[in-house]
Amino acid sequence: MTAEPGWPTSGLDDVRRLHIMAAALPGARVAERLLPAAPAEVWAVMGDLEGAFGRFQPDMRHLTVVRRDGERVEALARSRYGMRARLHGVVRPGWCWLQSRFLVIGMATAPAPGGGTRVALTGGVRVPGRAAIVPFGTRRELDRAMDRLAEHVRGAAT
Repeated sequence: MTAEPGWPTSGLDDVRRLHIMAAALPGARVAERLLPAAPAEVWAVMGDLEGAFGRFQPDMRHLTVVRRDGERVEALARSRYGMRARLHGVVRPGWCWLQSRFLVIGMATAPAPGGGTRVALTGGVRVPGRAAIVPFGTRRELDRAMDRLAEHVRGAAT
């Protein structure tokens, strides 16, 4: 879609887009942080779904990609608490939105204006029968994930 001459246009970076997606889910929280690394370095950790992802997400034991068709991904996730989920969604550099009937995972990066990378995480357990996230403990888990991500990015850079 092209803009008409004289009409304003705007673009949303992936972090802003994640905030909008999360706002559509009652109970969802977003953790955002600035990491002092290039977007490609940060996404190398975040986008490694079958490797680093399970190391920085506190409640995730592992995630296995079972099918990939371009940006479309199907994956099996297993939590540290034994829960399983079959996730479907989109993964591309700087963006990940995966969801199942009971789980949502959202991750995004965008270059920061003064350097570094803006990172946003959201996710949680969905309420059965409703488009909502169980809010208990979500903020703490997202903050822990962000702390671990920062550690992994620092470790990958050295």
